[in-house]
Amino acid sequence: MENFGAHRPGESSNGAEAEHSRAVREMFSGIAGKYDLLNHLLSLNIDKGWRRRVRGRLAEILGHEDATILDVACGTGDLSLELKKGAAARIIGTDFCRPMLAIAAGKSANGAIQYVEADAMSLPFSENSFDAVTIAFGLRNLPNVDNGLRELARILKPGGRLVVLEFSSPVVPGFRQLFNFYFGQILPRIGGLVSGSRAAYTYLPASVAKFPDQKALAVRLEAVGLEQVEYENLTGGIAAIHTGTKR
Repeated sequence: MENFGAHRPGESSNGAEAEHSRAVREMFSGIAGKYDLLNHLLSLNIDKGWRRRVRGRLAEILGHEDATILDVACGTGDLSLELKKGAAARIIGTDFCRPMLAIAAGKSANGAIQYVEADAMSLPFSENSFDAVTIAFGLRNLPNVDNGLRELARILKPGGRLVVLEFSSPVVPGFRQLFNFYFGQILPRIGGLVSGSRAAYTYLPASVAKFPDQKALAVRLEAVGLEQVEYENLTGGIAAIHTGTKR
């Protein structure tokens, strides 16, 4: 696991954004030890299938030995590990929360995945560096979504692909109400009980409620210079995969 000191974790362009980053980093540091358990418990393991869908979207790139894929806001490394399964491509994971990265590194003891401690808003990589970039359940945590997307687009090679997996807006009317009740009332109680941090699991539905829906996020991907933008709803729109290609 490497730390690029010139890009301090949480560093942002203004005070409000810096404070947001600090609070998010501290929150995830506090629940890192129970993060995987709660992810799979609260999603009934559906999240594993979602990550496999992301891998499927990048199957061609993953098959190239000379390709490099960056998994941004990788957390405890679940998507990075999923991408590495059977892949010839090089996988790098990055996050600004050191306790989460330590867990990720422990899951990849053979060093098959390189982990870098860095802030998604100011990544320590040159322009046009990666064949693909992924971010799973991390985009809504950034202090400025549009600037974050610009940073992800910056490091993509022309023709490179961005894949975003994120919670979204359920599209099935009856299911939407049921899910919103679970997400807003039940999940924070279970998450708080198991993790010891009710605030972290109250933050989760609040952050999703503020996040752009499927169509709005697609528009924002196009605005940062991506084309062939499309999205796929997962599990009735609980989550969605957005993809786009750099011009």
